[in-house]
Amino acid sequence: MASLLIAAAAALAAGAPAAREVEIANGAVTLHGTLLLPAGAARVPGVVLVAGSGPTDRDGNSRVGAQVLTNDSLKRLAEGLAARGIASLRFDKRGIGASAVSGLDEGSLRFSTYVADARAWTVRLAAEPRVTRVVLAGHSEGALIATMAAQGTAVAGVITLEGAGEPAAAVLRRQFQTALPPELRAPAEATLSSLAAGHTVADPPAALAALFRPSVQPYLISWLPIDPGAEAAKLTVPLLVVQGTTDLQVGEGDARRLAAAKPGARLVLIPGMNHVLKAAAADRAANLATYADPSLPLADGLVEAVAGFVSALP
Repeated sequence: MASLLIAAAAALAAGAPAAREVEIANGAVTLHGTLLLPAGAARVPGVVLVAGSGPTDRDGNSRVGAQVLTNDSLKRLAEGLAARGIASLRFDKRGIGASAVSGLDEGSLRFSTYVADARAWTVRLAAEPRVTRVVLAGHSEGALIATMAAQGTAVAGVITLEGAGEPAAAVLRRQFQTALPPELRAPAEATLSSLAAGHTVADPPAALAALFRPSVQPYLISWLPIDPGAEAAKLTVPLLVVQGTTDLQVGEGDARRLAAAKPGARLVLIPGMNHVLKAAAADRAANLATYADPSLPLADGLVEAVAGFVSALP
């Protein structure tokens, strides 16, 4: 702890943002994250950054099978916000990274579990002496988590980054058409339809086990029917919807549906930004290559849009 304080003091003296590890206990689980404060001692707004679906860590990096997809998108966003006088708190999801849980029962996880964790982190950031107000910003699936978490705690605003505008079942159906070989689309649809109706599937197709393994099915059942537009309509605070035009996973239609659901919501389209917040061509192979390239900067205009929204809030 002393070394962290010395490092933070040295960073402040040098005029650099100060990062420190933080943790919270939510139930029997201890969760870990990074608090990044702008240089100086002034009081500042803060943003809780909520990562997307799957095994995604605080920096926006994830694992697909044996492949590690390191892009540092959320880390870069936090650094960009700090440079503009905005604090941030980003965290490893329950069961991921430093928040790994020994003997975690995946079958016990529900979408509401992640919503409760995001609320707990919001309370933690609000307790920082330098933080004046807190905004929840969620990326991908985290956009829906942030939207729902904001309904149960005090926040100044909500930001969705590449968030779906339809229930997850509809989004997955769209993705099946481009991401799956033709022979897997029918069995994937049949399995998805059963789960969306609330029924588990005893023997999902082996080729789709990563997505539909039995232990994750209760979570999917809790998530698939939730309508992001309906949840956005419940918000009583300002909403910023940010969407890139070369996102292969969700599209402009999703963003427009989210924005239309909340009167007064602001919609920002970032030309050439993909799902991991990087500049990318529409070509699928080139686009996906950015998911594992941490050297690439964030797309132009993203940090400015987020920082401008946060700074303008009362």
